[in-house]
Amino acid sequence: MLRPPAVTELMERSETVPPDERALTVARRLDEPGAESVVVVENGEVVGIVTESDAVALLVEGRDPASLTAAAVMSSPVHTVGPDESVVDAAERLRTYGVEALPVVDDGELLGVVTTTRCSQYLPHVRRPSVDADVNDGRVRETERADTAYEKADWSFEYVGHPERIDVGDVVRFSKPLDETEVDDFADASGDTNRLHLDGEYARRTRFGRRIAHGTLVAGVVSAALARLPGLIVYLSQEVSYLGPVDIGDRVTAECEVVEVVGEERYRLTTTVTDDDDRTVIDGEAVVLADPIPETA
Repeated sequence: MLRPPAVTELMERSETVPPDERALTVARRLDEPGAESVVVVENGEVVGIVTESDAVALLVEGRDPASLTAAAVMSSPVHTVGPDESVVDAAERLRTYGVEALPVVDDGELLGVVTTTRCSQYLPHVRRPSVDADVNDGRVRETERADTAYEKADWSFEYVGHPERIDVGDVVRFSKPLDETEVDDFADASGDTNRLHLDGEYARRTRFGRRIAHGTLVAGVVSAALARLPGLIVYLSQEVSYLGPVDIGDRVTAECEVVEVVGEERYRLTTTVTDDDDRTVIDGEAVVLADPIPETA
């Protein structure tokens, strides 16, 4: 099983200020491009943190930042994360405490800051659920990724590699269950209404003895994994060998590893899919093109 990256692989350099720094100065630092937090340090010890939300709260509450210090507006005590902890640990802590940033601290020394934005580049499934539960029954999660429109609560995703680019050795995994509704919808959308996938009585008389998911539907999780590589991913080719059936309701997991750079922004990957019992049901290779992500409004 892949190990998620440590927080040190995606933490960012942190801006620091003393507790008596003017809040207005802190707010100006947060207004700089890419700045999401400022850590308050006193005598070498992390004592607080100020985020964009804290700056917005100043305005909403009508407080004058020119008359306040960092100590008056910072969040304290501070939730932190250790350098050996994983991005998954950090993401769960961010969600549990409802904070936007965690200082990475090693034996009291500030190393950097890990934020929800950086975590979402690796783990978009840890975003908070959409508030529009009446529409999607709480199953759809919002995403801040520019290349995917949404995530679902029963999907999982892991990317071990370079956050801004693709290189040999990078690995991406995507996992989801394939339920009966999805099988029925895929049959309608694709036109593949083979009764093996739709008719239980008919399927019992086949070599499989039960309904199974469409092979192409199963292979679709490979496409889902590749879509979560850095950049706008465009399929150029895919070779697929189907090694076994997938039962309806099984969770399938695609794992794709970059094994070769084959041209400018073109990459060859091995692609496999496993089922609930960790059996390989699909094996193959893909070649993809990684374009820059277009700007969105």
